[in-house]
Amino acid sequence: MTDPTVLVELTRGDRVESRHRGHAVIVGDTGAIVAAWGDPEAVVYPRSAAKMLQALPLITSGAAHAHGLGPEHLALACASHIGAAVHTTRVAAWLGDIGLTPSALMCGPQDPLDPEALELLRVQGRRPGQIHNNCSGKHAGFLTLARHLGAPASDYVDPGHPVQAAARAAIEDMCGETSPGWGVDGCSAPNFAVTLAGFARALARMAAPERLTPARRDAAQALVGAMMAHPVLVAGQGMCCTVLMQAARGRAAVKSGAEGVYAAILPEQRLGIALKIEDGASRASEAAVAALLARCGVLEREHPAVVAHADAQILNRRGIETGRLTAAEALF
Repeated sequence: MTDPTVLVELTRGDRVESRHRGHAVIVGDTGAIVAAWGDPEAVVYPRSAAKMLQALPLITSGAAHAHGLGPEHLALACASHIGAAVHTTRVAAWLGDIGLTPSALMCGPQDPLDPEALELLRVQGRRPGQIHNNCSGKHAGFLTLARHLGAPASDYVDPGHPVQAAARAAIEDMCGETSPGWGVDGCSAPNFAVTLAGFARALARMAAPERLTPARRDAAQALVGAMMAHPVLVAGQGMCCTVLMQAARGRAAVKSGAEGVYAAILPEQRLGIALKIEDGASRASEAAVAALLARCGVLEREHPAVVAHADAQILNRRGIETGRLTAAEALF
């Protein structure tokens, strides 16, 4: 096993104050590793960065077609959103279309990260609901698949439920490996562990899906296309995923995961990128993925979206620059 390597540093003055170590890998359309840092065989929970894989059965089963789901629904199925009105109104309408209410969700309530949505709840004296959970779109997809399969909606997050069995089968098939196990995600759904290289292999297959079965190929293209067409639905204004996809202008589907995981699908380059920061810091995973997008030619290194994450100023409360957060030069 290869030790993690320093992927991101924070400097203050002329000293390195903090270092973020981790693993990263780029895989090509043949499944071969193109570049790697740290240990590409490290086993990780991909967390929400795997939502594109979890959503594949929603399409391959015929559920998406049967229920009239469009690109906005598919983008929300892959989303870790901030609970803004643009997200919650769409998820609520989606649930209504399949005859359910937000009470059917099993993701749990969450304070919206969107300031306007949070302030509206405060003014109205209301508590946040499950609809505000960043995973409510993914769960709407799970419920739609459960309905289509004729499976119970009451326990759709159980690892043995047909919905989760389908998700696991899709993940294992796309990664080309058997998951060694699962952990419970923040939204209560199982999250299946895979190697980082296997995860990147799955992302590369979504970037260049010609070798997949026709149904899987069409599903991969639909999900990647939906994410790139609706970056605000995938996260929200100002969020790293959204900012990078807006900057890439249809050249990359980018997805964060909790605890320092990031994924990117690059259709033009036919590449998949996966990374994991060992200490779980999102500031570091954002810096690393921005640098790797520049490395792969999706964005120029000097692009403001890359600079803002991979060579970012650290400002104090008076607005004085006190340091910088920078991705390792080896990533560029």
